[in-house]
Amino acid sequence: MSDKTMTPEEVVGRLRSGMTIGIGGWGSRRKPMALVRALLRSEITDLTVISYGGPDVGLLAAAGRIRRLVAAFTTLDSIPLEPHFRAARERGAFAMTELDEAMFMWGLHAAANRLPFLPVRAGLGSDVMTVNPELRTVRSPYADDEGGYEEFAAVPALRMEAALVHVNRADRLGNGQYLGPDPYFDDLFCEAADTAYVSCERLVDGFGNDTVPQTLLIGRHCVTGVVETPNGAHFTSCVPDHDRDEPFQRMYATTPWSVFAERFLSGRSEDDYQRAVQAWHEEQR
Repeated sequence: MSDKTMTPEEVVGRLRSGMTIGIGGWGSRRKPMALVRALLRSEITDLTVISYGGPDVGLLAAAGRIRRLVAAFTTLDSIPLEPHFRAARERGAFAMTELDEAMFMWGLHAAANRLPFLPVRAGLGSDVMTVNPELRTVRSPYADDEGGYEEFAAVPALRMEAALVHVNRADRLGNGQYLGPDPYFDDLFCEAADTAYVSCERLVDGFGNDTVPQTLLIGRHCVTGVVETPNGAHFTSCVPDHDRDEPFQRMYATTPWSVFAERFLSGRSEDDYQRAVQAWHEEQR
């Protein structure tokens, strides 16, 4: 397939209730928010969400779409704990598997390499093993220098049926480029999933010979669809295209969910959301 371009609605049309979905980005940084908002405009629910959580998790949790969350944290970065996630968690709205950050990363690596698990030292001696009694340990078959056999946490693969990620640039073939300071494991999300959908700030015709190879984070071999969504990471950051919208984020964090959802999420399209955001900013002047 040479042209993988899609709309947010076409992406969501390929998702189903009960799926396991991974969402890329990190905290309140480069999240595929336009795709998350499209998901909220659908009837899809009962999801298992795998994420280095930010407002993607907050929105889905507040809307009652999550059955289980697998995460290392859920933060807005400048606001340490995502408040709508916290409210949903405190009322027992969903189950949660909470992993150490390194355990989470190696779970992605295991899934990307189609391994059932990977052994890691992270998590041992911590309450991660206590609050997740389903986690197992594994002993190395190789003796160390002292003749002992080290025990590791056996982190299960974080396999997904679909992954949603956001990058700065992408072409129609599915190659994705990030221009910011950190890739946030988005390539692993795509490789760990059966299908992967990449939204981008701008669609380009291709990447020339002057492109820095290391910025081509995502390869077309693991991408199912590409969506051009200018400002589609809002209100999270997508540097250098745009910083996090801190005033809007503060408003989001302090506004009752029903009020926020009615004003900003009740429209029929991403354009409606962007117009509502623009109107809000004009009111603040």
